[in-house]
Amino acid sequence: MQRNTIRIWYLTHKWTSLICTVFLLMLCITGLPLIFEHEIEDLTGEAYIMPPVADEGARVSLDRVLANALASRPGEVGLFMSFDEDRPVVNVTSGPAPDAPGAEMTLMSLDWRTGNFVPAPDEGGVMGFLLQLHTDMFLGLPGMLFLGAMGLLFFVAIVSGVVIYAPFMRKLDFGTVRTNRSARLKWLDYHNLMGIVTVMWVSVVGLTGVINTLSDQITTLWQYDQLSEMTGDYGSMSAPTQLASVQAALNTAQAAAPGMRVQFVAFPGGGFSTKRHYAVFMQGNTALTKKLLTPALIDAETGTFTTMRSMPWYMQALLLSQPLHFGDYGGLPLKILWGLMDLFTIVVLLSGLYLWLGKRGSSVEARVRELESGGRKNPEAKEPARVETQA
Repeated sequence: MQRNTIRIWYLTHKWTSLICTVFLLMLCITGLPLIFEHEIEDLTGEAYIMPPVADEGARVSLDRVLANALASRPGEVGLFMSFDEDRPVVNVTSGPAPDAPGAEMTLMSLDWRTGNFVPAPDEGGVMGFLLQLHTDMFLGLPGMLFLGAMGLLFFVAIVSGVVIYAPFMRKLDFGTVRTNRSARLKWLDYHNLMGIVTVMWVSVVGLTGVINTLSDQITTLWQYDQLSEMTGDYGSMSAPTQLASVQAALNTAQAAAPGMRVQFVAFPGGGFSTKRHYAVFMQGNTALTKKLLTPALIDAETGTFTTMRSMPWYMQALLLSQPLHFGDYGGLPLKILWGLMDLFTIVVLLSGLYLWLGKRGSSVEARVRELESGGRKNPEAKEPARVETQA
């Protein structure tokens, strides 16, 4: 690699890293407890424990669950119905009208075995604060897009870091940490070692984070593209005068997709369905396929099956990126791995700041020579300096 090329990649790595490092540190620090959110709730006793019933396998009709929920919200209609994966709980979202905005929606959780109310998910508290800070820094859509831009800069910093890693390590064995030299050189070796060890993980988590910041735009694209095409032939149909059984709609969708389970139901008139249909979103039964959704349209007046279509690739990418970002599909062992990689990344970011602060007065040419020589004491020597310590 020519010296001018190294210089360009070094400057790219330096400035992209400096711009995004503070925000990446915030994301890593807030993301660490979010990885273990469910485990923390269990340890602190904040997780709600379902009361025992005589028949744990029994399920009441979803029509009864919906009726109980709406009875507590007079004048409102059902908007969504979702189902917990690890406990028999149905979450019902209601609002004053089928197209009610999010601020006017109410979320209620009910025991599927009895139809009784249970505590709804707590979106506040410490975990709620950390999630909001991690997602958009309490700035809404502008905050999400800003963090997405920082994620893209971070990816450029990763790529440029890998490029300049090659000339630096050309004269050193992999894993070399020279602890008998200066503190700065020792931390430079740690920075390079941990950076290259975590490169694949930070790339995956960084890019999935960028995709997640675009979730609203991707979902809107799907609504105007695939969903409108899927429902185009039924747009002229009138709204049902009376809704058919939601339980029957769920049974019809399951019959059309054997082996799949219902993840959530969108009621007629909302943005995820038509004014005529229940949209029943099915998911697979494996660790990977349960993150992918397949919508089925069920006529909300007659209860008959209308159509079913797989999600397009960009929605599948979004659905897969959300659990992958937090390691939330491989159980506790994967979460522990995610946590360790997160800690290593924090060390990489902090060591990068330390190295920059310690060499702010150095010229670019001096830094390029350092990269070319592998940080040797005498860059002009033809033989590499002796390696004192191996990590």
